[in-house]
Amino acid sequence: MDSTTVARSYASALHEIGQRHDAADRFGDELERFARLLHEEPRIREFIEAPTVDVEDKKRALRSALGGFHPLLVNFVLVVLDKRRQRLLRDVAVVYRAIRDEAQGHVRAEVTLAREPDERLEEEIRSALSRSLGKIVLPQFKVDPRILGGVRVRYEDRVIDGTLRRRLLALRRAMLSADL
Repeated sequence: MDSTTVARSYASALHEIGQRHDAADRFGDELERFARLLHEEPRIREFIEAPTVDVEDKKRALRSALGGFHPLLVNFVLVVLDKRRQRLLRDVAVVYRAIRDEAQGHVRAEVTLAREPDERLEEEIRSALSRSLGKIVLPQFKVDPRILGGVRVRYEDRVIDGTLRRRLLALRRAMLSADL
């Protein structure tokens, strides 16, 4: 079984537990904080993922570090350690967020523009995407001056490329392939 399938299984189980205990949002927030810590602090990640460190030592450290987290989430992380799947914790967090978004009718989108958008433009883009996709869109805005103008939207496994750069490249290809 590949790691993505295993991460999805763990994330689905955690989401189900979270829903049963009316803590799915809290689990998501806390799991995301924990995953960010693992990403930003390589020494912590190395400690947790090291096969030479005793599992009980890892559990003690995590119980202490995750003291303010929901007890069921802490237990989940400890079970992941018992199963020696700690390398999947960051993947589980990503999949959990996707499962949570889907359950709430949300979709996350990366929106790339040539310049920094103001609040009005952000809201217009958010509203247009939400209408178009039939879901509440949670955009993350990025700036890339190389696109020249327009907008590129990435969501799920799709890309909508309405950039001026793409249009100019398409025009160039059409002109080069034209029979004169």
